[in-house]
Parts: sequence; C-alpha cells; structure tokens
Amino acid sequence: MNVSQMIVDFTTCAIQSGGWMEMDRLYLQNRILGLIGEVALTETEVRPVTEKPITLMDQLVAKAKANQVIGETLAETEILEGQLMDFLTPPPSVVNAFFAQHYETSPATATDYFFELCQRNDYIKTRGIAKNIVFPIDTEYGALDITINLSKPEKDPKEIAAQKQVVAVDYPKCMLCMENEGYLGRSNYPARTNHRIIRMNLDGESWGFQYSPYAYYNEHCIFLSEEHRPMKIERSSFERLVKIVDVLPHYFAGSNADLPIVGGSILSHDHYQGGRYEFAMAKAPIETTFDMADFPQVSAGIVKWPMSVIRLQSADKKAIVDASERILVSWQTYSVPELEIVAFSPDGTPHHTVTPIARRRGELFEIDLVLRDNNVSAEHPDGIFHPHQEVQHIKKENIGLIEVMGLAVLPPRLEKELVEVEKYLINEANEIADYHLPWAENMKAAHHVTAENVQAIVQQEVGLIFKQVLEHAGVFKRDEKGQAAFNAFVTQL
Repeated sequence: MNVSQMIVDFTTCAIQSGGWMEMDRLYLQNRILGLIGEVALTETEVRPVTEKPITLMDQLVAKAKANQVIGETLAETEILEGQLMDFLTPPPSVVNAFFAQHYETSPATATDYFFELCQRNDYIKTRGIAKNIVFPIDTEYGALDITINLSKPEKDPKEIAAQKQVVAVDYPKCMLCMENEGYLGRSNYPARTNHRIIRMNLDGESWGFQYSPYAYYNEHCIFLSEEHRPMKIERSSFERLVKIVDVLPHYFAGSNADLPIVGGSILSHDHYQGGRYEFAMAKAPIETTFDMADFPQVSAGIVKWPMSVIRLQSADKKAIVDASERILVSWQTYSVPELEIVAFSPDGTPHHTVTPIARRRGELFEIDLVLRDNNVSAEHPDGIFHPHQEVQHIKKENIGLIEVMGLAVLPPRLEKELVEVEKYLINEANEIADYHLPWAENMKAAHHVTAENVQAIVQQEVGLIFKQVLEHAGVFKRDEKGQAAFNAFVTQL
C-alpha cells in the first residue's frame, strides 16, 4: 500500500470513530500528511478499511522516521503515535457527551463505550499488556494472580541519560493531574495527546475517571481528584468509594494506603483505582463474624486472608461509611507492642492506616478495610509489615492496593532470572543470580524436577512466595497469638 492510501484509510478510521464528519476528510488527510513529512497526496480511493488503525499507525510512524521527521527514540515515537491516534479520539466534550448518552442505557454500556475507545485509540497499550507473563496459583486463600510486568517498553540507556539533562518542568504536576488530557509529551514525560477523562461529581467535588494505559487487570481504571493534593484516608474517602460503586455498580473501587512503605507509588495526588475484576480477596469468605453495637444496620466479619481484613456489608450507605470511619479512627490509635504493632512513634509520627476497597453485592454495599502498619525495626529496616529480606529476591516493592487484593505485580527482571533458575534446577549451564540460590536449592530438595515440569514448579513456588509476602504484610498474624489479638481489636469496636 502506498503512503497516500495509508493516509486515506487512516482518515476513514478517524471519521468512523465519531469525532469527525466526511466534510472533515481533506482537513484530516492534510494534517496527517504534514505530521509524517509528506507534501502531496497521489490518487487514492475511499474504501472499506480492513486493516486495524494501530497497524496503519505503525506504517505512518515508519514513514515519518524514513522522512526524518522524527528520530528513533522511544519518546519521539510515542509522541507521534499519540498525535496520530488523537485523530481517532473525539474531543473531551464529545467523549463525555457520548458517555452520558450511553449511561442512560446502563452504567456498563457507558464504560463499555469508553473502554473500547481507549483500546482502539491505543491509549490502553493492549500490545504491551499482552507481553505480561500471567499465571494463577492455588493457595488456601484461593487462586492468587501472578503477573510479571513487561508491558512498559524499556528506554535505551542513551535516552535515559539524555533525559537527565532536560530542564525540569512542573507541568503537569504529576501523571494523575487532569492537565495530562491532550498533553503532547516530552522526552522525560509520556505522550498523552489521545488521553481522555470522564468528568465525575463526587459529593460536590470535581473528579475524573480514566483507564490505566498499562492495565494490570480487566478495565483497570483510575478515579482522580481535579485538585492536585496528597492522598489521605478519612471519612470522605469512604463516602467517595461508596459513591463510585453506586454510580458504577459493576466496578469495584479502592484506595492505596496513605502512608509510605504501605502506600502506593503516587501519594502526591488524591486518587482511587477500580475496574471490572473480582480479585481473590473479594472471593475470600468471612471467617469470624462480630457485631458493632452502634451500627445494627451493618454486618461485620474478619476475612480469611493472609492480611488483616475486616469486611462490612450494609444496604445503608451512611451506616457503612460511619462504621468504616469508626474502624479507621480506632485503628489509628491502637497498639499491641508485644506484636510490634505501634500506632505512633515517640515523636508522634503516625503509623496506622487502612487500605479500603468498596464493591456492590446486589442491593448491599460492601467495604473491605485492610489494616496497615508502616513501622520499621532493626530486624526489618524496610518495614515490619513489608516483604522481609528472605522474599525480596522475588518482591521487595511496596504492597499496594492491587497486591493487597491478591494480584502480584512482579518486576520485569524476573522474566530472564526465572529462566536461569529453571536451567539451574535441571542442571543446564546457567547464570542464576546469587540471591536466588538458596531458594533454588530448597526447590531441588522439595521436588523431583524435570525439563517437563520445571516451569510449573518455579511458577508455583513464585506464587507461594507471594503468599508469604502477603503474610508478612498482615499485622495480625494467622497464628493463635495473632488471631487472639485481632479478635481483641474487633471486640473493642
């Protein structure tokens, strides 16, 4: 196909996407022509397009590189990709109008429209996400999801070095600010030209709803405050989470904790995450029920889970928010020093918060409150309730909302490292990392390893380490002493 026909076909895709009309064809074709460094269109035909827009985008970007409009860096490529796919994306006002129109049919119809748009215009990096290594492993807590994150393309070392020389720009303030919508991008900041945000009113505040470009699970989305302000878990957090699942009852919504070590990667911008996925923790049963005398409309219980989770259910939105606030306030000042559970440092630094998750169960609202403690000690300088040293060869990063619910997000290094572990186990030449050796020796002793079963054994053992990671993060351990202390905490509620 010649370049002119590529441009015409891509323009047809843009018009079909809903943001343009046939009258706009010449304008669009000339815009694309200029972006890729061409000066004229030859004779072409407007025809049904069989190729996917993303394939045409690749061809147009390749032509731009051949014309030396852009270089070979990842940043330049992604900026042009964003500009091209923006033609397949209606303006924010139109996207929001379509979303509202679809919402009148049903909330799921509205999110289906928006999710499909964000995949079609390559804002959600479906090709990158498909590279992730994903497998489940069975445990006594249900099937945990293991993901080795390979979706984000790696930059060339020269490009990384060049980025350090770029003058710092405080715009947008962070990657969760609304100012990202339509932002061109730069060498040290991602392209967002094709990015769109659905506006939401959460109890009088302006919020946005968008999808994650590198999703870890189905319809992974983010709810973000219009105001760039630090995250804080408080009563209004529970109110907003309940409001979100009231508006989008087919989605869950949850928040990272608001303290370092146990919090997420972005604590500087108030936001929540959500999506259309049922995690292992959501499926986990109640192990022990208890009453909260001041909240007879709310049922409460301790969840069978490696971390310390209280589950609340009620048809009364205010009652479940009130009960959640009571638990948070109580936990923020609660200490069990003999279990290294300490609410405040001597200087008054707070160490207790919760990771809250809201969902709908028919007519009921459900909130899971995961108790978090970010204390450190001489034995555990990275965090007492954080992955301990013996598991950090697999996972040493923070245990945030996604991991809490039972999905491991493991670092890209493991893709190659685990292959070397497998080679070591079947006595092939290998370059196993020293920090994997004790683990590998334990596997050799515990299993009859063959070339046929080695991958399955390694994956199962990775999953069991993730289970151990979650157990490390649990404040009330699942032993007699820990469970007695957990029961004492819920009793005083």
